[in-house]
Order: sequence, then C-alpha cells, then structure tokens
Amino acid sequence: MLKTVLIVDDSEITRHALQSFFLDCNLNVIASIDGLEGVQKALEYKPVIIFLDLLMPNLNGVKMLQVIKVMDELKHIPVVVISGNTNKRNVLAAIEAGAERVISKPLKKELIIKTVNEILGVDFLVKTRGDTKFSHKENAELVLQLRNFFLNSFPEKERGILASLKTKNIELLKMIAHEIKGTGGAVGYPELTILGGEVYGRLLEPKINWEIIELKFEAIFAIVNKIKIS
Repeated sequence: MLKTVLIVDDSEITRHALQSFFLDCNLNVIASIDGLEGVQKALEYKPVIIFLDLLMPNLNGVKMLQVIKVMDELKHIPVVVISGNTNKRNVLAAIEAGAERVISKPLKKELIIKTVNEILGVDFLVKTRGDTKFSHKENAELVLQLRNFFLNSFPEKERGILASLKTKNIELLKMIAHEIKGTGGAVGYPELTILGGEVYGRLLEPKINWEIIELKFEAIFAIVNKIKIS
C-alpha cells in the first residue's frame, strides 16, 4: 500500500509542484487548499508527513498545527511548514505550534529530499525514487513546467481580479495576491512575488487606495504578458 503525503497550500503552483514530485517518488498525494479541509483530509488519510503553508483562508497554518497537535489520531504526524516569508517571527510561531521543520519558497527538490529523509529516515525517498540528485537541466525543466502551468491557469485569475476590482472584493483579491506572491519565484519571475506582496500589504490597510491597487495589478498583467511572449 502506497504511503500518503498531505499538501495543504492555497497556492495552485506549490500544490502542483509538490504533487508532481511526490508522485514521481511513488507516493500517494492528497492536497487541500486550506487548514480546515487539511485537518479533515489528515483524519481521513493518515499521511506519513504533511507539507503546510502558513498563510491560508479559513484556518491558517499555525492554527491548523495547533489543532492537529492536540488530536491523538494526528499529533504524531510530522509537519513541514513551507512559507514565502520565513522571518524569525513566522519560524518561531510554526515551531512553537509543533512544526518539525520550516522551509522557504520557492521549493528546491534537493531540500525537499533532505527534509523528508531527515524526518522519516535516511532511505525513505532514496528507496522510492532511486537517484536523488537533480541536474541543472532537471531544475530548469521544473521551472519551465511550472511556468506553463501558471500561464495556463492565469486567464481565470485575471478574470477574477478584474471582476473583484469592480466589486471591491477585498478577500478574493487578497487571496489572489497571496498566490501570486508565492508563485513568482517558482516560475522564475521574482518581480511577481514583490508585486503580489505589495498588493497584499495595500489590501490590509484601513483605507485602501484602489488606484494604486489597480496600477499594481496592471503591472502584474504586463509581466505575465511578457512571460507569454518570451
């Protein structure tokens, strides 16, 4: 019976990258987009390890950790927190809540292997995949694969952004900005990460300057168009 890995992250790109990697390792992969669903999936599938984002809707990563660490059925499962913002405060909050490790985005295959093998045993991924070294070409191919995945899914996000700007849907815009922030580095465009973070920060302000928000999203659209023709 295949061992199960649970990925809890609202970033489509991160879920796709981790799913592809662990499926190549002959593991069963279950994914969730928020902490509340993540707890339910953990109870249902009893994964051997959980990869968990910090900033998510409904139930964030730290709160999900706090919940599962008091549940007898789940508290033994090691949790690896993945975050685009691994400052000292976030790392301490995650470790205090029960995380086994905290690693930063964009994710590197070598770091995933090292982390999993340290937690589950030195041969865990060696046995499932075989060769655990990745060439520059393989890593470049991963970036290209994620970039194409991002471009194919972006038109729907763009429609959501434009509709939300009209209706001033702050929560949806925050969610999309957060995902773009976590995506930029993974697809080789860190300027998307910067813009996504700036938009997210502006949307947290008590008085939102919608003119600036629109300009920031226009800059994001311009970069995406640049990626399309590159």
